[in-house]
Amino acid sequence: MQHISMKGAAPLAAAALLVPFALTGCGSDAAADDGRTVTVTVGYQSKTINTVTAGTLLRSLGSFERELRAQGERDGKTYKVVWQDYATGAPITAQMVAGKVDIGSMGDFPLLINAARGKQLRAPTRLVSVTGYNLRGALNTIVTRPGSPLRTLTDLRGKNVSSSVGSASDGTLVRALRRAGIDPERNIHKLNQQPAVGASALQSGSVDALSQFVAWPGLLAFQGKARALYDGGALGLPTFHGVTVRDAFADRRPAVVRAFLAAQRDATRSLQTHPVDAAQQVAKATGLPPEVVYLYNGAGGLATFDPTLKPRLIAALKKDVAVLRAARLTGPVDVDSFVDDRYLKESYGAGYGKALRSTSHPTADEVWLRGEDRTHSFRDPAALLRFVAVHRRTVRAAYVADATTGTRWFADKAVWVRDGARLLPFATRATADAWLRHHAGARTLGYAAALERAR
Repeated sequence: MQHISMKGAAPLAAAALLVPFALTGCGSDAAADDGRTVTVTVGYQSKTINTVTAGTLLRSLGSFERELRAQGERDGKTYKVVWQDYATGAPITAQMVAGKVDIGSMGDFPLLINAARGKQLRAPTRLVSVTGYNLRGALNTIVTRPGSPLRTLTDLRGKNVSSSVGSASDGTLVRALRRAGIDPERNIHKLNQQPAVGASALQSGSVDALSQFVAWPGLLAFQGKARALYDGGALGLPTFHGVTVRDAFADRRPAVVRAFLAAQRDATRSLQTHPVDAAQQVAKATGLPPEVVYLYNGAGGLATFDPTLKPRLIAALKKDVAVLRAARLTGPVDVDSFVDDRYLKESYGAGYGKALRSTSHPTADEVWLRGEDRTHSFRDPAALLRFVAVHRRTVRAAYVADATTGTRWFADKAVWVRDGARLLPFATRATADAWLRHHAGARTLGYAAALERAR
């Protein structure tokens, strides 16, 4: 298996994006139009589940198709939607600049590459909405194997680390390592791998850690195949996924863009109103466990779903440019010209300003029992533990928030600390250790012991 540094990955990442463009050429157009029938091609990432309101859930609900049928009744055209599923954002960008995908969803770092490649190849794109976000960056996580001696980022020196170069999670890895005083190009051996390949490499022992985006870390932890080493929420920097549209398509078919955003808003409302049902729908469509989907997309999940292009997210996107440029994955990116909120403003009307300012997100520790289509919420971790102790045999999943970062994690995978009368959960050993250093008398204890103590 080849070791790839950030320096060496740049030409490979660029080549991966450009090959499909070279093969298909620039004269094609995904939105085939014979005068009466318009075909719209949507690129999405089914397993990147904080894009579901522009992908998996949206497709399951049929919201976009309904909006287009209504549009067809107004303009006399027939609209056909083609859904194309990808593992990461890079191939979606390649297909967009080749004119083969009209609308795509991807993470913040891939969005910047999308903007840069589009401009470079004279096939510009624009960012028109957000799907899911986390203001602290907790959608990305670095995991290692259960039982691994690795406890902190500094333990990664000289180790093999799998990551998808140019992805949002790779940006988390690079930033986290630099903050820890580790050179991401020289002090680790980075392997540029697709998420599924990296997950397999972690299991086989060919890599020591894996840095990935939603939902891979949660999935591997839920399956007992990984434990969290570093919580992206410790960075305190927003991360998000969004929707990008080809300029040429948006200019030619603005009604379709408006229909897509109306459908996305509908899917967002559905997820917020019926989070358990939405998790089950996404699980059925993707093959992911519903418990993992709910970890991220639940009522108090890691992702906040809101289409609006919030200033804090755009400001974070501008900071991301420097990381990608340092890795030689892109040149300058004019973020302000890439962001286009005109369609959302039309969709929201006078309510856009209020929606733009809102970052509200419900927070609660939750338990999901087998045979139930709802969850039970608790005011604190101790109350959750008492409930789990009584219903232990019927618990489907229990979710708690890290006591310092607020990052949601599975209760049985968390690191528990007893501090006086309090029982506190932490997503990683590192955040638990930081607590212990500043709280004399605090001690770690296993999950079973925490359950017994909470009785």
